[in-house]
Amino acid sequence: MRINWKIRFKNPQFWFHMFLAVTSSVGGYLGITGEDVSTWPKLYDVLLQAISNPFVLFTVVVAVYNSVIDPTTSGISDSKQALRYTKVKCDEK
Repeated sequence: MRINWKIRFKNPQFWFHMFLAVTSSVGGYLGITGEDVSTWPKLYDVLLQAISNPFVLFTVVVAVYNSVIDPTTSGISDSKQALRYTKVKCDEK
């Protein structure tokens, strides 16, 4: 399994996917609304509920896995071309 982590960590879309993977898994299972996380103590309570629930942790792991793999390659690794990137690739305009 070879993934170009340096480039992924530099890409804002990667972090957006990770945020959505975690929040949608936790929020979906626990039925979270905006009111449920309107203060820091409420947010900490939600996080405690999430990490103390094995099913929620499993769904987060699956969601993160689905966000990390490259569906255009076989297996989990990035393509040979993506492994050579030294900066986030932008399409030429």
